[in-house]
Amino acid sequence: MVLDGCTVATMDPSRTEHAVGHVVIEGARIVAVGPGRYVDDGSDAVVVDAAGCLATPGLVNTHHHLYQWATRGLAVDATLFGWLTELYPVWGGIDEDVVGAAAAAGLGWLARTGCTTSMDHHYVFPTHGGDVLGAEIEAARRIGLRFLVTRGSMDLGQSQGGLPPDHVVEDIDAILAATAAAVDEHHDASPESMLRIGVAPCSPFSVTADLLRESAALARDRGVRLHTHLAETVDEEHYCAQRFGQTPLAYMESLGWLGEDVWFAHGIHFDDVAIKALAATGTGVAHCPSSNARLGAGIARTRDLRDAGVPVGLGVDGAASNEASSLVEEARHALLFARARGGPEALSVRDALELATIGGARVLGWDDQLGSLEPGKLADLALWRLDGLGHAGIVDPVAALVLGSQPPLELLLVGGRPVVERDRLVTADERSLAAQAVSAGERLLSRHHGASGYISATR
Repeated sequence: MVLDGCTVATMDPSRTEHAVGHVVIEGARIVAVGPGRYVDDGSDAVVVDAAGCLATPGLVNTHHHLYQWATRGLAVDATLFGWLTELYPVWGGIDEDVVGAAAAAGLGWLARTGCTTSMDHHYVFPTHGGDVLGAEIEAARRIGLRFLVTRGSMDLGQSQGGLPPDHVVEDIDAILAATAAAVDEHHDASPESMLRIGVAPCSPFSVTADLLRESAALARDRGVRLHTHLAETVDEEHYCAQRFGQTPLAYMESLGWLGEDVWFAHGIHFDDVAIKALAATGTGVAHCPSSNARLGAGIARTRDLRDAGVPVGLGVDGAASNEASSLVEEARHALLFARARGGPEALSVRDALELATIGGARVLGWDDQLGSLEPGKLADLALWRLDGLGHAGIVDPVAALVLGSQPPLELLLVGGRPVVERDRLVTADERSLAAQAVSAGERLLSRHHGASGYISATR
């Protein structure tokens, strides 16, 4: 396949761009990227006329909770701790059917917003919920996105001083056994892998120190990545100071949780000492600007993190704290919020695109295969149509993508396979996904004191 006549933003090490260029794909990989129109060499290539479009690497989502698609639009005016306190009891009723429907809808919409690779942080495993992790994996296979799903966990319930209700936490031995089994069964480290597994205890206020230590040891024994929430709110800072006598990052560092195999979600309240430690160890950060704003948690120090050399990518976070769940919108919000905090030069439009592509791939440890349009890399690619009314007159195509409204997605390829064509998902029926997600949400709410009573209470 040849994408011909488009603007190409490669995000390669030199950040090469072609005002008019082409991309050549064979099988699952890119074999050529260059300036000018494609010169037919007599092969039987399928040539796609991509004039009027911008080709970018597929966007990479570095933090999500797909099950939360079933509880969108609830607790809309709450802070993080209040939001969690209200929703934890509802999430305690999830099962593999609810999670499967929510994950398929969430992944389908991520594809429609230019995402080719997503992680997921799943940490709620009700006793009678069935194989919820397997349901997510099947949803990703169905939609066709590359997937890094983390086996999360919580073992610190309210009776032990944690935030989650006791009925949604697990025993540490059961957690470690299930996590090891998930890695052994599903993790694929091969170059063209569509599925990788990570280890992800939920947060300092929902897991014990023993679980954090043992999870790190397990992940490193299996050669997989580590993830958790950190430094998201001032409340968390106070919790860590009172309970551990340390900042959130110092606490995690004391437990062996810094390194190139680790990334933290949010990182809003990292101080200068923390940022220096992150940079020195290669520890990454998943920046989630929309969710952070929705919950009033603050604005991450994106410019300072980047200046220090910390790997930074973007995440939409769970759909219950970011109903839009649009990865291309996260690039825009990352830029706008960085400038609101640090001035007009805090983040450029190309910096924002970098965060959404090669930056995210680096955070997930997948940048050797993903995140840029270069010969030899996987053909994970987004083709954005910019010649319509919504972007007319924006002379810089990258600025049109980042600063303008979300453009139509002409084509989304994952490993060379179409997932979106002409702004429509082609791997699944969108109406069916929507209907199944609505039904799943209704079933979940009906398990929590009746749907109408709960909805009224949240208002």
